[in-house]
Amino acid sequence: MSLNPTRPEDLGPILLLVNNIEVVYHDIIQVLRGVSLKVPEGRITALLGPNGAGKTTTLRAISGLLIPEDGEVVRGEILYQGKPIHNRPPEEIVRMGIVQVLEGRRVFKHLTVEENLRVGTLTRKDSHLKEDLERIYHYFPRLAELRHRLAGYCSGGEQQMIAIGRALLAKPRLLLLDEPSLGLAPLLVREIFDIVARVNAEEGVTVLVVEQNARVALSIAHYGYIMETGRIVLEGDRDYL
Repeated sequence: MSLNPTRPEDLGPILLLVNNIEVVYHDIIQVLRGVSLKVPEGRITALLGPNGAGKTTTLRAISGLLIPEDGEVVRGEILYQGKPIHNRPPEEIVRMGIVQVLEGRRVFKHLTVEENLRVGTLTRKDSHLKEDLERIYHYFPRLAELRHRLAGYCSGGEQQMIAIGRALLAKPRLLLLDEPSLGLAPLLVREIFDIVARVNAEEGVTVLVVEQNARVALSIAHYGYIMETGRIVLEGDRDYL
């Protein structure tokens, strides 16, 4: 371990700041207890920890998805580009450039692969949709081969690729990934994480990835945090962790 661990600020300007937040569900169940983290722009940050540590709740607090589940940030603040976003509705947060890929490979099973991908363009008003779709096929050539197949007939790994590709078509500045390795074979996990690393390096998309699989997440992350029982217990760059 390094005696002088890298700080997030050393990796670039801070795009997202989560400052000492506490989250409560149904006005009574406290899940997060003073969570603070920083996400440097243009980098990959990993949020690691066991199931039930509060990682997904942290992502939901950032993306506004606490509201539909009767959750609320009751203390602290979340700043994106220096502006508070905690407890804002999710559609407003998406328009600001934050897009989350939910846990569980959620796709529209009765739509084709390409139709699923095009769902990610619904918030856009520019004229580059065709070019960007081809760009997604460049990163995920397997999806290009399957573009006319119903998503429900795709494998778990292919569905995860659809979900990530759909999110990228929304042109996020900050991409939130919730347990992308869950239930996938090791070779597919490696392929997906390598693609995420390429997108980060080539497109400059900032990534915050939640994972239980610390080894694979830290293989691409520039900085990481470890959570236990609703708190951050350790942080540092990949070499330190």
